[in-house]
Amino acid sequence: MKKIPFLQIASLFILFSAGAWATQAYMPELKQQLKETYSTLTSTSKPKKSAENPEPIEVELPLPRIIPPIPEGIITKEYDKHLFAGENNGFGVIENESHFNKLIEEGQLILINEGNGYEVMKLTHSHPYITPYSKVVLEELGIAFQTLTDKESTFTLTSVTRTPEQQKSLRRRNSNATSGESSHSYGVSFDISYIRFNGKKNWNRSKQKKLEKILNEFQDEGKILFIKERKQSCYHVTVR
Repeated sequence: MKKIPFLQIASLFILFSAGAWATQAYMPELKQQLKETYSTLTSTSKPKKSAENPEPIEVELPLPRIIPPIPEGIITKEYDKHLFAGENNGFGVIENESHFNKLIEEGQLILINEGNGYEVMKLTHSHPYITPYSKVVLEELGIAFQTLTDKESTFTLTSVTRTPEQQKSLRRRNSNATSGESSHSYGVSFDISYIRFNGKKNWNRSKQKKLEKILNEFQDEGKILFIKERKQSCYHVTVR
């Protein structure tokens, strides 16, 4: 019997870790169920040999994710911290449209359109693609948001990954856009509107406060960095 591919186990491990964290913080009733499911998927105990199962399955578990600490005293500006996180969290900066398409083909960027607790509005100056781990964190944010509000609630992503060409085009239309390198060009950043919920532009102070509470908790856990951009009415989020 062939070994389970490492990438498959890594994906299971990451997804379980994401679910377990959100469950521990917001849904304790599912914690035991997830634990039992994960134990079944990754068990390294040797089963009894039979005609259906002649050999034990050997499983290789991935190493824990290491998040590079931001150099204190060297990097002090908030946005520079986002750039540092992007530079140290994946493939580096997207060079151009061709490089962007290659990253999709290689599976280093994956499509997002909607999920539990979030949706993506029609984008004009970015692409709805992020790194696989960033999507895991986004899913966690969505689950946490619905847990604190209700299962039908969603927040809206208004900007995701940009190529350098898109960043330049945006800069010509929006003076608030970063003139230099953008953390959106690393595949790990996205903007969450705090005035759009359930797909509509709708000021909701209660949901905004709950969303910001979740972002603060995730930031305290070292999973993300975020900045509240008042001119754009959004939270700029970068996954670490």
